[in-house]
Amino acid sequence: MNNPAHLRTIVRLGVVLCLTAVAAMAADAPPTTAPSAPKFMRVMPQTPPGFTCTTHVVASYDGKDVTMVVYVPDKPGAYPAVLDIHGGGWADRQVENDKPMMERLAARGFVTALVDYRLSGEAKYPAALNDCKSAVRYLRANAATLKIDPDRIGVMGGSAGGHLSGLLAMTSGESAFEGNGPNREFSSAVKACVVMAGSQDLVAANREKTGAGTVAFFGGTCAELPDVYKAASPITHVRAGVPPTIFIEGEKDTVKIGRAEMQDKLKALGIETDLFTLKDAPHPFWMSQPWLDQTVEIAGNFFKKHLGEPKLAD
Repeated sequence: MNNPAHLRTIVRLGVVLCLTAVAAMAADAPPTTAPSAPKFMRVMPQTPPGFTCTTHVVASYDGKDVTMVVYVPDKPGAYPAVLDIHGGGWADRQVENDKPMMERLAARGFVTALVDYRLSGEAKYPAALNDCKSAVRYLRANAATLKIDPDRIGVMGGSAGGHLSGLLAMTSGESAFEGNGPNREFSSAVKACVVMAGSQDLVAANREKTGAGTVAFFGGTCAELPDVYKAASPITHVRAGVPPTIFIEGEKDTVKIGRAEMQDKLKALGIETDLFTLKDAPHPFWMSQPWLDQTVEIAGNFFKKHLGEPKLAD
């Protein structure tokens, strides 16, 4: 018969040996790696429930229609509105890419719109800016049909659209930038602006450069057209009375030239401004999760503050 005390000793020894082996394996194991950053994954558009998506012609030039997609709530009322200006280096059409952002923003209580402005291959600057201003005027001219409160319109845009949104906002009230589009009896001014990943000083950004995309947009280099580049820079037009403007940028994106200096000018005038930097976010972050929802949260809160809530009909 086995000795019970002897058996207990053997069991204890086995436990000790097992624990020692586990500790040794843990010591030899490779260190735990930090979770990888989110990968860019484009989000596809889908009209949210309770909204109707319609397309409108805001201007026409030599047979080219400038169109705008508008998300209108089904519920009657007077809603604040936000116009989106897409990016793409002023050369590529990216309305579809921005739709998910504007759909999610609409669901927060806005009429949202995306303007399909003329690209650099279709017309040189200031055609794109003129089209964006025509889009704002169209929203006001058709406010009743689109359920918009015409006194509460904001603008946002990313990359090249960030440049144009900043320029539209800073040139509010400057007639020289309106262009020849229709509805000139209506204002193209906006009450709030969100700039995403867009340089605001095109002279500083292009002084030594001859990039094909920029040259195609302006029709020449900065050295050849310094006054045009200066006039097209949002920072040039910062003055008392321009709307509150915030900036959203990606941590992994390049520095946006003129943004910090423009914020200094806004702050000196007592105009609200802020910077939000999204962790691990690339360019263009607003088209991919998790940064899409983060962008909508920031922009939605900002526009709610300055444009307010919808006034629903009884």
